Amino acid sequence: MHGVILDRATLDRNDLDFTQLLALLPSWTLHDQTSPDELDSRLDGTGIILTNKVVLTRETLQRHPDIKLICVLATGTNNVDFAAATELGIEVRNVKGYGTASVTQHVFSLILSLARHLCQYQTAVQEGRWSHSSQFCLLDYPIEDISGKTLGIVGYGELGQAVAGMASAFGLNVMVAERANTPCREGRLPLEQVIAQADIVTLHCPLTAATENMINAETLAAMKTSAWLINTARGPLVDEAALAHALDNGVIAAAALDVLSSEPPDPRNPLLNKHRDNLIVTPHIAWAARTARQKIVELTLANIHEFLSA
Repeated sequence: MHGVILDRATLDRNDLDFTQLLALLPSWTLHDQTSPDELDSRLDGTGIILTNKVVLTRETLQRHPDIKLICVLATGTNNVDFAAATELGIEVRNVKGYGTASVTQHVFSLILSLARHLCQYQTAVQEGRWSHSSQFCLLDYPIEDISGKTLGIVGYGELGQAVAGMASAFGLNVMVAERANTPCREGRLPLEQVIAQADIVTLHCPLTAATENMINAETLAAMKTSAWLINTARGPLVDEAALAHALDNGVIAAAALDVLSSEPPDPRNPLLNKHRDNLIVTPHIAWAARTARQKIVELTLANIHEFLSA
């Protein structure tokens, strides 16, 4: 059986070990990226497909009867027509739990960067303002202590729980939001209460019809004017135009995002079309510690081994 990796460059920058995975099959073809025009020729005669973000539609799957297994190199499988794969007898497997530590650390990197204005102070040093200062330190931007603040967690799966655990080390008070329109379970509070009372709101929920644009003009208006919004989950959870307006008009104090509604983003995205001191955007890297990416390889190896052993 032949295998193909369609978009290795989305996972590997020549710092990962694929040795054991590649030993599972007699032959592999590895591609850094695959465009839609290249896809069909790369799937011909292939039994096992590894993809991170390359889209596999019903029509594509129907044209390639040799496909037996699709391994998605991520947790989300929305790039694969799951129903079509099932009908065609193609097994689809994903990976979970690989990036918990990486994402959690990134969340607090963003929170601490906002609290201490690290981006602005780094710029000040690079511009020579410290070198020309009349005193030993710069105090141009406010520096906040996050201890004692209230962290509102929206989405309390593995990632949300890990963030809650780390929050205690920083002396944060934690509020966990219940799903909208759901009776509150023990230890959880209504989403509206968490949004209104938290100093920092961090999102860790999946993207569904119910959660799309859950952070919108109304939600933002309900937050404290001093509040910060953190999103390392999915970009479409946030109405980006509403957030841009909120940041520009003092509706909330700041935001830090690792995801946007489309990626790579349009440069005309309302959150990218001008500089804002109260906004940090990182390019979807919360998950991407080398150890987390190597874990994806290991979990995918296990998925293929289990499939071949069945």
